[in-house]
Amino acid sequence: MAGEKERAQDQPLRFTVLGPVRAWRGEQQISTGSPQQRALLAALLLRSGRTATAPELVDALWGEEPPDAAIAALRTYASRLRKAFAPHSDVLVSESGGYAVRAGAGALDVEMAERLVTDAEKSRNSGDRLQARELITKALDLWDGESLANLPGPYAEVQRARLSEWQLVLTETRLDLDLELGHHTDVVSELTAMTAAHPLRERLRELLMLALYRSGRQAEALAVYNDTRRLLAEDLGVDPCPELSELHQRILQADAELAAPPDSRAAAGPTFVRPAQLPATVADFTGRAAFVTELSDQLASAEGHVMAVSAVAGIGGVGKTTLAVHVAHAARHHFPDGQLYVDLQGAGPVPAEPEAVLGSFLRSLGLPESAVPDGVEERSALYRSTLDGRRVLTLLDNARDAAQVRPLLPGTEGCAALITSRARMVDLESAHLVDLDVMSPDEALVLFTRIVGEERVRSERKAAMDVVAACGFLPLAIRIAASRLASRRMWTVSTLALKLANERRRLDELRVGDLAVRATFELGYGQLEPEQAKAFRLLGLAEGPDISLAAAAVALDLDPFDAEELLESLVDASLLESAAPGRYRYHDLVRLYARDCAERHQSAADREAALSRLLDFYLATAARVHAMERPGDRLVDHLSPTTHPGLDFPHQDAALDWLFTEADCLLMCAQQAARGETLRRAADVLLAAIDLAESGANAPRYEALAQVISRTARGAGDTRAEGRARVCLAKVHQLAGRLDEADAEAERALDLGTAARDFVIVGRARTERGILAHLSRTRWDDAEHHFLEAIEAYRAVDDRPGEASALCNLSRAYVEMDRIDSAIELARKGVEIYESQGRTLRVANGKYALGIALTGAGLLTPALEQLNEARDLFHEHRQPLWEGMAHQRLAEAHLAVPSPAKAATHAEQALALRGIGGDWRRAVVLTLLGKALLELGQDGRAEACWREALSIHERLGTPEAQDVQSLLTPAATL
Repeated sequence: MAGEKERAQDQPLRFTVLGPVRAWRGEQQISTGSPQQRALLAALLLRSGRTATAPELVDALWGEEPPDAAIAALRTYASRLRKAFAPHSDVLVSESGGYAVRAGAGALDVEMAERLVTDAEKSRNSGDRLQARELITKALDLWDGESLANLPGPYAEVQRARLSEWQLVLTETRLDLDLELGHHTDVVSELTAMTAAHPLRERLRELLMLALYRSGRQAEALAVYNDTRRLLAEDLGVDPCPELSELHQRILQADAELAAPPDSRAAAGPTFVRPAQLPATVADFTGRAAFVTELSDQLASAEGHVMAVSAVAGIGGVGKTTLAVHVAHAARHHFPDGQLYVDLQGAGPVPAEPEAVLGSFLRSLGLPESAVPDGVEERSALYRSTLDGRRVLTLLDNARDAAQVRPLLPGTEGCAALITSRARMVDLESAHLVDLDVMSPDEALVLFTRIVGEERVRSERKAAMDVVAACGFLPLAIRIAASRLASRRMWTVSTLALKLANERRRLDELRVGDLAVRATFELGYGQLEPEQAKAFRLLGLAEGPDISLAAAAVALDLDPFDAEELLESLVDASLLESAAPGRYRYHDLVRLYARDCAERHQSAADREAALSRLLDFYLATAARVHAMERPGDRLVDHLSPTTHPGLDFPHQDAALDWLFTEADCLLMCAQQAARGETLRRAADVLLAAIDLAESGANAPRYEALAQVISRTARGAGDTRAEGRARVCLAKVHQLAGRLDEADAEAERALDLGTAARDFVIVGRARTERGILAHLSRTRWDDAEHHFLEAIEAYRAVDDRPGEASALCNLSRAYVEMDRIDSAIELARKGVEIYESQGRTLRVANGKYALGIALTGAGLLTPALEQLNEARDLFHEHRQPLWEGMAHQRLAEAHLAVPSPAKAATHAEQALALRGIGGDWRRAVVLTLLGKALLELGQDGRAEACWREALSIHERLGTPEAQDVQSLLTPAATL
């Protein structure tokens, strides 16, 4: 941070007066003080470094009635400005009894504007009117509202008027250049508004008359003169200036030299026809503001020295043509010489031939048939020659690829091409590429409402949102669905939502008239090569928000390099999206279409094999992450064998990155595989990926998967798979504070593990039952029994980390049973086992248990040391739930010190993590926080914490309710 501050201090100062008076250091605005202080700064800035004497400044700020302390005030203002400018305070100079600001070249916006105007005059004198107009426009863009806004004093008033007049003169210059460049039709509206705002300004009237005349509106041009003459006579008693009168006469005489701008070309060849071929824009165009701005800005750049080329790509039905036509209409004023349009039919079986398109374009531009040569190259060359010096927009809709487009590009300055295609034209040189995505939910709902009607949607907003979500926010699908509903007055929005809820029927429902989503997708699919089509079908089978390149390669049974080439080709065809480097995803409706194709064109064996390979990949890789997190853990030896070895990771952080990035894909793949021959592997994913549950980050989806597998396994009579799923469910319930549900699942898992002779489950189920007996605060003998049995189960399979886990849990139970010495001994032994495996997540569990035991013994300093280390390790291994628990234990230790302020801090941090074990543990921490607050004298807040804790315990029916009630009883009498 210090380095950034120092760099900011090194930035030069800059100042603005074309608007509010401001000072900047780099991008940071500096406070320039009161209006009078800013008036002093403006007076100095506008002298361009020249010294202003004190009397001059007094007169500038206060005029004829300065205050008695005016000189003293000047000194104060100058001193404050210097302080604000530090470390560049030397820009404000005191000399000869006055002051000056010398900030260097380019520091003041007025000076920048002056240089731009000077350069514009040079460009105009050299004949480069386009460059002159661009420079004048940049100068005008420096204004930010009224010059010297809100500044007091006579000097500011005079300068404000001067700068406003200069702004108006520059605007007139820019409009004059517009007329010289042939933009007469574009400036009529602006000149109309400006003459209304400045009715006596004759130069504006002159420009308006000329613009109207060149636009074929001679009568209006003459009327402007008559209005001006009458107004000048009434208000000023004068006649129009000679220039205005001369123009009036020339218009009356229809002077041929007025009819075109000075640089217009006498048509030596064929007459140039101004085409206007754009299709009509849709009346209900909705949203897409960012894309409209991006494309409009790109097309506007064609007014300079380059041809602008923008290529819009996206899946079928995403609204490429609608967007392009809308933008093209909005940009027409930039292309006064016309707009060409063609549907290149690139998604169909017979794309348009460039030669035929060029012939059509040339005829549209005024060339007779006899002048149109044969051959693509000859026609393309003539096309570019015809457009030379013109400003024409060409909309090339539905292009197949870059090769089809290249001969159709104007290639000349001032022209632009706007292209739509399902293919990403990465090989189209200098093209501005735009990937059009689906609509936002709000945009989608607005489009749906505009078609269906506000009245029908207002009362069923949720159903309407369900409809557009089922449409995947794809504009074509939304338009079809809305049109179906609009034509069926007896349907409700809910009726349509229910029809679209069936995924197997959804594509068939999205059809109205000659519009169909399926048909749109079929056009793109039909152009794929066999290997592309196979990859498209098989990848569509996988559940998940997206898929990584590594996972996709395994599912397709391909080398990663070959898989990447295939996937990127599908991205270029807009049938697949690249969510991020190395990650790919389908649009929801495209995925449904891909699955439909897979069912029709891929055997059941092929489909099952692809999903089986994918499950193997996820299970094997999750097992590798588990092994890196828990060295020595024997679980990986008792998982189902896989055909894929899993990914290698260079270090633990990379392994955790993979697990949490792939969490949704991994869990959804396992849920998809929770049947038949892949059921056991799906159950093993739960065990290998237990970190997803313990972290709290993915607990809901993890729990849903465990529920599905336990039900399916029970129906299939697979005790091993059911036992593994149920022990994972017990862990999820326990961490969420649902203790009764957790105990029931753990008991069932123990029975199943014993029946299946699955010692992995037996050890884990015993541990869970022991923890739950411990948490009940009454069943201490049961807790000890289960933990001792778990230790034996883990020893039976030589699972040292499992043994350490049971030892640490038994230690925590012994703390509650007042067997403190034994608790410390067991916890130390657990830490010793964990540390023998390296600095892993499980070391944190050991230190957590040891910290609790030491707190129970009153050894608070070493207890805090152990708990702090545990908290840091939990944080390092991305375990917010356990990190929150460590904060809770730290709060308990600090409260015992006593250090209530620190205790309250840790309790708040535990609550803030929102991963501390559900409502039950939240109530426990609130109780603890209340105790700390009471020690700090915050009785009322303490009582509030306890009342919330009590309500939670009473709702859950937990025994802690009585303890909290006892805290509140004396509090009520305070």
